[in-house]
Amino acid sequence: MWLVRDDVPMAEPWDMSKYAIDPELLPWLDMLPTIALTDAESLAEKRASLDEMGSVLPPYDATNAIDVRDELVPGPDGAPEVPVRVYRRAGQEGAQPGLFYIHGGGFVIGGLEMADRFAMPVVDELGIVVVAVDYRLAPETPFPGPVEDCYAALVWTANKASELGIDPARLAVGGESAGGGLSAATALLARDRGGPALSYQYLWIPELDDRLETESMRAYVDTPLWNYPNAVFSWDSYLGEGKRGTADVSPYAAPARATDLSGLPPTVVTVCQFDPLRDEGLEYARRLSQANVPTELRGYAGTFHGSSLVGDAAVTQRAAADQLEDLRRGLEVAS
Repeated sequence: MWLVRDDVPMAEPWDMSKYAIDPELLPWLDMLPTIALTDAESLAEKRASLDEMGSVLPPYDATNAIDVRDELVPGPDGAPEVPVRVYRRAGQEGAQPGLFYIHGGGFVIGGLEMADRFAMPVVDELGIVVVAVDYRLAPETPFPGPVEDCYAALVWTANKASELGIDPARLAVGGESAGGGLSAATALLARDRGGPALSYQYLWIPELDDRLETESMRAYVDTPLWNYPNAVFSWDSYLGEGKRGTADVSPYAAPARATDLSGLPPTVVTVCQFDPLRDEGLEYARRLSQANVPTELRGYAGTFHGSSLVGDAAVTQRAAADQLEDLRRGLEVAS
């Protein structure tokens, strides 16, 4: 039976027998961080836990020296300056493809330390330039603040492309989870405002739809790391209480609401089998294809939202290899 009430409680401790989770992921379930977001107190705890986890994780061991520098860029319409972090191989000459990266965290947690874990191996392996944005978080800053931060930082990136060593013809946007949703929204803004021309978008397990009506969202009330109750808190924090699911939610908040997806850049969408966000990702990819946007879809059997934290699993390694290859091809990185 599907549980679709807004007051649905967190389910009983997760029952592994309910889902065909990849066997290599099962032993790690008890060691993965528990995320149960219900109120301001739980949010503060999760933010602190994330900071603590980031401080003990070993740094990425890069083959190439990587220059990392932090910048403050003009914020949107008089808002505070937006922090960004720029990653580039040391001593690299000439213009390289650029990826504007937006971290995940359900709109409510996360920061540039999360970007480090994505950007360092990508820059090391592909030699591209990554610019990661540290947008303001909800609920302290609800929509449109976070996406406007992202768009302002994207505009700065495009304007500074020469200085950053980025080829402006190969500038892409990408992110994971809420960052995937913000990436899709930023691409919509860039299209509709005549903003930076984007060559590609990479939407990794994206959070796209505030209506929470898909089959996977209704069914997965107890899945690890992300589930229906967390999605309720996430969207209520981002949109404000009482706005989720109403008719006037902007497509720049929930890109699944966009009625016209034409004119967007070539796209890759990835989904996990046992992720409540699965079906909104599938549907967004379908609609992009229907709008004649070159779109590829990747789904990973037996996975759940955030299962990529289990780096030793074969499915995680396969997804990581696919990600590098997708970015290599989408950004036209020389072999």
